[in-house]
Amino acid sequence: MTSSRIILLIFIAAFISAFFYFDLGHYLTLDTLKSQQSAIENYRAANPKLAVAVYMLVYVAVTGLSLPGAAILTLAGGAVFGVLWGTLIVSFASSIGATLAFLAARFLFRDTVKTKFSARLKAIDEGVAKEGGFYLFTLRLVPVFPFFMINLLMGLTNMRIGTFYGVSQIGMLAGTAVYVNAGTQLAKIDSLTGILSPALLGSFVLLGLFPLIAKNIVTAIGDKKMYKKWNKPKKFDNNIVVIGGGSAGLVTSYIASAVKAKVTLIEKHKMGGDCLNTGCVPSKALIKSSKLISMTKRSKEFGIKSMQADFEFSEVMERIQGVVSTVAPHDSVERYTELGVDVVVGTAKIVSPWEVEVTTEEGVKTISARSIVIAVGARPFVPPIPGLDKIDYLTSDNVWNLRDKPQRMVVLGGGPIGCELAQSFNRLGVQVTQVEMAPRLMIREDLDVSEVVTANFIKEGIDVKLEHTAKEFIIENGEKILIAEYKGEQVRIPFDQVLLAIGRIANTTGYGLEELGVQLSDRHTVQINAFQETNFPNIYACGDVSGPYQFTHTAAHQAWYASVNALFGSFKKFKTDYSIIPWATFTDPEVARVGLNEQEAKEQGIAYEASVYGIDDLDRAIADGEAHGFVKVLTVPGKDKILGVTIVGEHSGDLIAEFVLAMKYNLGLNKVLGTIHIYPTMAEANKYVAGVWKKNHQPEKLLQWVAKFHAWKRGN
Repeated sequence: MTSSRIILLIFIAAFISAFFYFDLGHYLTLDTLKSQQSAIENYRAANPKLAVAVYMLVYVAVTGLSLPGAAILTLAGGAVFGVLWGTLIVSFASSIGATLAFLAARFLFRDTVKTKFSARLKAIDEGVAKEGGFYLFTLRLVPVFPFFMINLLMGLTNMRIGTFYGVSQIGMLAGTAVYVNAGTQLAKIDSLTGILSPALLGSFVLLGLFPLIAKNIVTAIGDKKMYKKWNKPKKFDNNIVVIGGGSAGLVTSYIASAVKAKVTLIEKHKMGGDCLNTGCVPSKALIKSSKLISMTKRSKEFGIKSMQADFEFSEVMERIQGVVSTVAPHDSVERYTELGVDVVVGTAKIVSPWEVEVTTEEGVKTISARSIVIAVGARPFVPPIPGLDKIDYLTSDNVWNLRDKPQRMVVLGGGPIGCELAQSFNRLGVQVTQVEMAPRLMIREDLDVSEVVTANFIKEGIDVKLEHTAKEFIIENGEKILIAEYKGEQVRIPFDQVLLAIGRIANTTGYGLEELGVQLSDRHTVQINAFQETNFPNIYACGDVSGPYQFTHTAAHQAWYASVNALFGSFKKFKTDYSIIPWATFTDPEVARVGLNEQEAKEQGIAYEASVYGIDDLDRAIADGEAHGFVKVLTVPGKDKILGVTIVGEHSGDLIAEFVLAMKYNLGLNKVLGTIHIYPTMAEANKYVAGVWKKNHQPEKLLQWVAKFHAWKRGN
């Protein structure tokens, strides 16, 4: 805690201590007010302006310091100043005092709370940003909620000061008026509990519920207005229609079928989506083949004088298609038909909120459903670089069609896809130049991660060009050349093939979203709420088309929520849980992560401790010739709570699973350390990093006493 916070905390503590030590609270009782009413009124009559100033100052101090007595002061306002002026004065004094308490809580405690409960506070802040004013207004209307608690708790959120003050002044007005009016009849009041009769209290509760009821009514009217262009079918062919047969669409369909709902899945191209056909599966097959080839160049490390890989580039690429074909039955039409899903191969177009028009080889038909789930995925982003249209460029979609090995390949992009493919093709004998406009590869990872990956790329012969911005593609004397800019100068990079790997863009056109009026986000994805709903409550979206993560496993994760909410949302809705999201980049070395890394923690102002274990020290890694990389765990300072984990090294995508489980179920490093790990395995690295954390937190004082105890046992 900073010195300014400490000073303020001492100042507040001193005032509160003085209040109770000198028993100042006895001045803020009903008996004292009634006994001194005449004297107070005489003072007000003699010094009207000063009386208002003193009264407001006392009121602000009491509410700002969250002291007891605000209710008595409000009664005093009515008794001394009357209904109109009393209500006006109390309204401003209470709002100013509440705002001071709000600011004090924010200044003193928000950073600490943010550090300890970052994930939870982030979710709360997101809710406050959207509808915080609305919910604060509801709480202010109902006097059963302690106002001082509302002031302090709201200070821990990201609510704007102006919003808090304005909503508080309006929201507290009704309760203020009741108490001020009661103060005008002070002689008839025997206790504070008599002011709010059960009937009046019930009225306040109803008043507080009114905004919620009104919001639901407005939402219902808005929904009705939104849907009025179309005729809703009286009965439906399906409970759900799913558009897209990738990971998100398959999981949505499977869940719906498993709970005996009628579901139709529409896929226009290939079942399995990008992951099976152009993404995860083919890329991992390529990585495996290329790694086997790379191992032959390291034969001396393993006591083998020489090894040589005799291979044809085309045969490696054919193997990839064989792997895809082997996996394909898992996602096939036949399998999902057996599971109870009605699979339709055709092009879908949403023609109403409940109807999808499908064009198949047999013709056009319309399928109706109570809910529609959009799961159409994304495609490689093609940048508007001059001259690109004259080049037969490659993307992660069509690179798998290569059969002739290019001599020189430019890989444009330094993210996960670009890095995986650049290393793989380089290992297959292609001269690869990787061009990245950022100052380092894998910009979302920590600097030390980027350095390890980049160093290995350069060691293997990849020409890594950082801070190079692609400006133009030209063909000069029959040779393809990329013109890039580096620190204000032009760099010419000749190539035979260029592979674009600079991100993916959601598929949001061509199937009726524009005509229907489904809203898109600033990221050009389908806009969804916390329940995977679009602006049409019965139309959902999940997977790459909606984001925010473009991973196969997060698409499947979202699909569960989309399917369950679509089927059972009228009874219970579930917010999608993004608290623990892992991912991996399958370069060599692999990079895997879950939760925060150091650069994210710094950007968000979250305090952390880092425990690092170097895998070069691990017995199994040494035996396997893979003694490189590290495990880095971020924890709350002084606490056994994991904030995030980054692993760089062999099989890191597998090793991270233990930490995903630990974070999901709030297990700390003590639990990891106390778990038996088989020797010798790479998984021991997880235990050893927990040991690093334990060593950094060993109880020094206790160990000193233990040392003295052992010395005493020896007779020393």
